[in-house]
Amino acid sequence: MNAPDPAGITVAVADDQAVVRMGLRALIDSEPGLSFAGEAPDGRAALALLARVRPDVLLLDIQMPGLDGLETLRAIAADPALRATRVVMVTTFALDQYVFAALQAGASGFVLKDSPPEELVNAIRVVAAGEALLSPAITRKVIARFGGRGEAAPVEGIETLTPRERELVAWVAGGLSNEEIARELVISPDTVRTHVSRAMVKLRARDRAQLVVFAIRAGLAQP
Repeated sequence: MNAPDPAGITVAVADDQAVVRMGLRALIDSEPGLSFAGEAPDGRAALALLARVRPDVLLLDIQMPGLDGLETLRAIAADPALRATRVVMVTTFALDQYVFAALQAGASGFVLKDSPPEELVNAIRVVAAGEALLSPAITRKVIARFGGRGEAAPVEGIETLTPRERELVAWVAGGLSNEEIARELVISPDTVRTHVSRAMVKLRARDRAQLVVFAIRAGLAQP
């Protein structure tokens, strides 16, 4: 899939709080290169909105009445017509019980509701470009909670990774960017990017967030 044109990223919002939707709409409308695609007060309305407008990015509240954010996310992932939309989960806490489940279901990242405007805008641009929005702090907490149980699960394609690809996937799962990994291993960022991209293709990971999930499930995460 080609990344959306950064000069025209369409963004939809799903949140049960009208004041939150209003604030996000004002932010999106004020930002050059972003276009507000619509809003929804709950999960079912969000799915109907996506079916109509197919935005590049959906800012999705986790906790909503009726169809909550997780169920909405799973419905998006299950519908081939909607999978091109990148989903950023909007949460009140840096890590709650929904984070890993949301990653498994296909979320591309997380932002806090009280994040500064520039962080929210950056989140939109990052996931629209096909990257994952996972801070090292959140990633490491996820690994600490779910990756240290000694219960590695089969991941299709994991056996096709080269030793170098396995190593770099583990570094990705540690929450490091390509540039940070390159510095740690004293190699070029382009080399890291190439190996990580090949690993994503072999594992059929839709983005970096899903690659982190696969690494944790397969027991590849850095301790």
